[in-house]
Amino acid sequence: MYSFLKFFLFRFNPETAHHLTFRLIRLPGLARITGWLYNTTNPKLHRRVFGLDFKNPVGLAAGLDKDALAFNEFGQIGFGFVEIGTVTPKPQPGNEKPRLFRLLRNEAIINRMGFNNQGVKQAALSLRNRKDKGLIIGGNIGKNKVTPNEEAVKDYILCFEELYEVVDYFVVNVSSPNTPNLRDLQEKAPLTALLNQLQELNNQKVKQKPILLKIAPDLTDSQLDDIIDIVKVTKIAGVIATNTTISRTDLNYSTTEIEAFGAGGLSGKPLTKRSTEVIHYLKQKSGNAFPVIGVGGIHSAADALEKLAAGADLVQLYTGFIYEGPALIKDINTQLLKHA
Repeated sequence: MYSFLKFFLFRFNPETAHHLTFRLIRLPGLARITGWLYNTTNPKLHRRVFGLDFKNPVGLAAGLDKDALAFNEFGQIGFGFVEIGTVTPKPQPGNEKPRLFRLLRNEAIINRMGFNNQGVKQAALSLRNRKDKGLIIGGNIGKNKVTPNEEAVKDYILCFEELYEVVDYFVVNVSSPNTPNLRDLQEKAPLTALLNQLQELNNQKVKQKPILLKIAPDLTDSQLDDIIDIVKVTKIAGVIATNTTISRTDLNYSTTEIEAFGAGGLSGKPLTKRSTEVIHYLKQKSGNAFPVIGVGGIHSAADALEKLAAGADLVQLYTGFIYEGPALIKDINTQLLKHA
């Protein structure tokens, strides 16, 4: 089924295919039919992580359902949780097109979308239409491009407040390579200050929501050590490892072809090994002190099991889902049941 759909969608440029996919998945009954084929329901798949109950440990990573348009449908086809966003306080168009590229030889994607979204208020409005109360929803939050780093915390606070009632956990995104200077916020001092302010706000709520940090795969070991320290000091709930990479090593393309793609974050199979290394490092060096959601280059059940073996508590799909379709969710959960 998906092989035919993929053949059709891959005839279009990636961004057009993305919009077509959202139109298709929202057709009445289509997600339900897909769910009959691929959704795996079993109590043995349940996971309790940072105080939340997940129906299964396979989630949809941020970036696909930026504006919370199809989270209900993604839940129906088998995802145990869906992370919307990245959203920013004000709507923004993102970077100039073309900004999304398939690297078919590596089963990868390069994107420089630039946090294109309709704004946090629109996402919050959409999320009030959650049909499956058991579907865990994460809110991935960022800053607007025009907001200077010195004022970035205001943007994150605005997003936190707007989404607080309609998401189950938050993800602080300071690791996208597509917003100028955003990754500077990963430095120890500004990141600690940002997370402390969000935690202070969180602690004032009647019910606290888990706050996670999404990190880049390009961090050095010493920077990962800083991340471990920051998590312990700020007492956030955990880490998502990893975002896209700016590396272009080991691609099956010539230097000229790679340069033609231009800047942006690389995701997919080239990221499989590095993201797993980061998960393992965080878990080992921290003494398993906090949960980690593993994402990056999961294109098979074996890839997912490898990340879980490295210490990931949950996994997320993005590029692997684009290339493999919903059968990948079922394959992962089926293999997990065999190992249960």
